[in-house]
Amino acid sequence: MSTDRFLRLPEEKRNRFLNAAWEEFTTTRFSEASINQIVRKAGIPRGSFYQYFNDKEDLFSYLLDDVRSHVKEIYQDALAETGGDIFAVQMVCFDRLTAQDMGLDPMLARCVRFLRRNQGVDIQKLVPKDQEGRPSQVLLDDLMGDLNLEGFRRKDRMYVQNVMALAMAALGSAFMDSLMYPERRECFREELALRLEIIQCGCCTKAPPAEAEDEKILISS
Repeated sequence: MSTDRFLRLPEEKRNRFLNAAWEEFTTTRFSEASINQIVRKAGIPRGSFYQYFNDKEDLFSYLLDDVRSHVKEIYQDALAETGGDIFAVQMVCFDRLTAQDMGLDPMLARCVRFLRRNQGVDIQKLVPKDQEGRPSQVLLDDLMGDLNLEGFRRKDRMYVQNVMALAMAALGSAFMDSLMYPERRECFREELALRLEIIQCGCCTKAPPAEAEDEKILISS
């Protein structure tokens, strides 16, 4: 992660460095991205890079943290608008992020360009890990307190976090599809609404007994 020295840089110099990094990562495959090019575009000595970050993976992890913070703000605004409704908030976010008259959010546009340039890259290897080596769930953790859990069969952290993860995955899929095929945006919006309904209501007419469900959870864990 970034050093205190990087965080103490003047804002203009710090932003110039980060913009140079994004430019390199979105115009070159990650495996071929060059620290030399980043420092050249930023106008700083190469040695300074290692006073800020360990390597390009460390730098990209920092950029992803910026993206997570940005997405968190979008989600919190949408949660406030929907009264904390986990399912309604996905639709609100989809509409905001794909609104063609407003243009694509600049921060997310960078991520999209990175993903298009690096198709097949395992981005999970670049995201922060928790103490057990699993991808960090910081974003979900931060949003937990803003959720309205009225009507949930269970309200424990693991259950709610998994529901939120499924809903966000549905949003992410619809969002990426609409970027690739903007002319089919309304179709992907309808699919998102259907997937959220399935997550919310289930696909069976009769839910399994709570005892059996709890046993399955214990077995899988």
